[in-house]
Amino acid sequence: MMDKTFDPAAVEARVSAAWEQADAFRAGRPERAGAEPYCIMIPPPNVTGSLHMGHALNNTIQDILARFERMRGRDVLWQPGMDHAGIATQMVVERKLAETQQPDRRTLGREEFLRRVWAWKEESGGTIIGQLKRLGASCDWSRERFTMDEGLSRAVLKTFVDLHAKGLIYRDKRLVNWDPKFQTAISDLEVQQIETKGHLWHFDYPVVDDSGAETGDIITVATTRPETMLGDTAVAVHPDDERYTALVGKRVRLPLVGRLIPIVADSYSDPEKGTGAVKITPAHDFNDFEVGRRAGVAAINILDAEARIQIAGNAAFLDGAEPEEAAMALDGLEREKARKQVVALMEERGRLRAVEPNTHAVPHGDRSGVVIEPYLTDQWYVNVKPLAERALQAVRDGQTRFVPDNYEKTFFQWLENIEPWCISRQLWWGHQIPVWYDDQGNWFVAGSEAEALEQAQAKHGRPVALTRDPDVLDTWFSSALWPFSTLGWPDSTPELARFYPTNTLVTGKDIIFFWVARMMMMGLQLTDRAPFDTVYLHTLVRDEKGAKMSKSKGNVVDPVDLIDRFGADALRFTLAALAAPGRDIKLGPQRVESYRNFATKLWNAARFAELNGCALKADFRPENVKETLNRWALTEAAKAVAEVAQGITVYRFNDAAAAAYRFVWNVFCDWYLELAKPVLQGEGVDPAARAETQGTVAFLIDQIAKLLHPFMPFLTEELWAIKGEALPETRGLLALESWPDLSAYADAEAEAEIGWLVDLISEVRSARSETNVPAGAQVPLVMVAADATVRSRLDRWSETLVRLARLSEIGHADSAPKNSVQLLVRGSVAALPLEGIVDLAAEVARLRKEGGKAKSEIAKLDGKLNNADFIARAPEEVVDEQRERRDAEAARLAKIEEALARLTDA
Repeated sequence: MMDKTFDPAAVEARVSAAWEQADAFRAGRPERAGAEPYCIMIPPPNVTGSLHMGHALNNTIQDILARFERMRGRDVLWQPGMDHAGIATQMVVERKLAETQQPDRRTLGREEFLRRVWAWKEESGGTIIGQLKRLGASCDWSRERFTMDEGLSRAVLKTFVDLHAKGLIYRDKRLVNWDPKFQTAISDLEVQQIETKGHLWHFDYPVVDDSGAETGDIITVATTRPETMLGDTAVAVHPDDERYTALVGKRVRLPLVGRLIPIVADSYSDPEKGTGAVKITPAHDFNDFEVGRRAGVAAINILDAEARIQIAGNAAFLDGAEPEEAAMALDGLEREKARKQVVALMEERGRLRAVEPNTHAVPHGDRSGVVIEPYLTDQWYVNVKPLAERALQAVRDGQTRFVPDNYEKTFFQWLENIEPWCISRQLWWGHQIPVWYDDQGNWFVAGSEAEALEQAQAKHGRPVALTRDPDVLDTWFSSALWPFSTLGWPDSTPELARFYPTNTLVTGKDIIFFWVARMMMMGLQLTDRAPFDTVYLHTLVRDEKGAKMSKSKGNVVDPVDLIDRFGADALRFTLAALAAPGRDIKLGPQRVESYRNFATKLWNAARFAELNGCALKADFRPENVKETLNRWALTEAAKAVAEVAQGITVYRFNDAAAAAYRFVWNVFCDWYLELAKPVLQGEGVDPAARAETQGTVAFLIDQIAKLLHPFMPFLTEELWAIKGEALPETRGLLALESWPDLSAYADAEAEAEIGWLVDLISEVRSARSETNVPAGAQVPLVMVAADATVRSRLDRWSETLVRLARLSEIGHADSAPKNSVQLLVRGSVAALPLEGIVDLAAEVARLRKEGGKAKSEIAKLDGKLNNADFIARAPEEVVDEQRERRDAEAARLAKIEEALARLTDA
């Protein structure tokens, strides 16, 4: 006997144990040896991470695909694993050392610190894996990988050595995003742009003649970062800006520093912005760096690794400079203090022309929270331009496609303008760069220190001491190899031969550049094949009001909390139902609760079936069903199976979920079971008809379990096990069952009859609601000029029609009675005479008034949405809200106009 209520917590624990015991998700099961392979590579979560809504959406979608393809008979490998998350993990362990008052990493030394990190990883890392299992992720957990395990480390080492040998990896001095707190370069992905209220300072730079004497002319530059003027090496103006044409080619004396720097023409300068003249500080601004390269001027770094002014003993700064004593006194100051000092000094010298308030985006480290500094350092780079060409061609050739396809344009734009990839990080946790240096600065790239020593001895003709590069590789470097390194590359393993290239990559749109593009570039370079055939990019999960979730706003929704409250199935189905292509998801507890109610609805329906003797017998054959109602239910089930399969196949998960929901709630629970009650519970019913209906109900619950399994695996596995008790033999796990094929049971004749009945009842109910017929009132129904088919249907279903539509009687007439609402149902006409039941004239007036309000609101919203300025300035969530309100008002207006059409025809 089923429990009275569905208890997600108890069911999830029981079902998870059954899956684990059966090793249900292992790829390469013997019975699937000849099956077509299907492979998904999990975007490896950080070892420090915990499940957030992005993970929940991402892994729900992957699991839907994995379970669906497994049920379709394919040999599925959903490859799990974790990323070592260089900076995040190092930060966690350093913080733990500080909290427990232990020595810091530099005191401990590299070897001991890394031992502590590995110990933390074994004890506390990987919490998210357990949380993914709670979500129901059907990964092959026996194959779990880590980006720093032995096999992946070997793949990383080989990749670096081989790409360096081909000239694709090199060392260069360039600007990077520098985090002064962690004292390392970081990727663009780890930089947050934060709107900050600051100032725009206008400084006068004196123009000098060929001898260096001031001419009396000045050029005014505007800057948000006065302290960087110490490293200025040029002033740029637009070549078409007539105000400065005569000054191009001349020089100015840099105030405080005394360095003579040229005025150059460059289109980077915007004549409409500020003064039209910009100071060029190549070592401290990415745009300035490029301008400096074009102009051929030096890049002078005036900051140290902690972003403090460093000019004393700075040869590059002192070369050609005649700094004032006051300028030299800035040495060692933090950026903010130096900024104030520079402004004060410029004001004292009469060089401060103006100060304007200015709000602008300032880059911050997403983990450190400090302002990121563009910083000139020696780093290791990958020349990704030739790799990018192959990735672009793979998409153009159709080897890899993007879903939605509009992301292809974004992909092209980025790869066509790609810059060298900085792959070195000044951290200790990660893959240490396989480069060794001698005392002359020569470097040797090798797979081991022994190989490097051999290279050095060959160069010098004698043994030399070498020091290994202390830096580690960017985390994305190892992640770029994930699709094939996890399968055993560079070895030719059976797994690599069977599952590579992989099939669908599911990831967030925000890492299309940082991960997707890099996997494609590395995959094509190292294996000569694109690593996946499809990239499905999902949107963001926002709060219920459409705002981006953030801890500072206090609007973060924790998926684990939602699982605890409503169950994993409810959360999964919610995410799938809301995953419309290209639209961010608005999620709140109420939405998840509504789908928990859906799970409860199905549970109660299964319990109703059990209480009414609906047990599946081994000899039940759906193809032998005779009752029209049962044949209709099978037809609707066949339609739902096709719609769900189509939705999943084309990555429209919301459509697939909607089709499943519609069949389970509306068709099966609300209509089929309601229409079947007289057969199941009535007296004097033909025993054969009752037995057939009981069998059909039980059979359809089985099909529903299969249909919903990719979305709601725990509930459906439990229902499958309960149903199995009624069978003579024990059934296996639903997770390993076949996807249903009900196409042979579709019956157009049954659909025409029961579909007509359902539509007629629905139309009567809608008309009653729209015209404000009292809920308890019974109204007559008149069929107008009904043909023989309609009359025959009425003979069979009149009692049901009277009961469910709340009718007083059913009559026939050649034409519609006066003052009646007319209904068109599949070609037949029905009328509801409402005279004396409702005031039709008053209803028409009310509806017209409501329609006027709806039109007015639509016009108001259209005014906003057609305003380009509003679209450009308003936050994305506000624009989305206005669009949703407009859609809701349009739907309301359509209903009003439909009701008016009925009443004005009366």
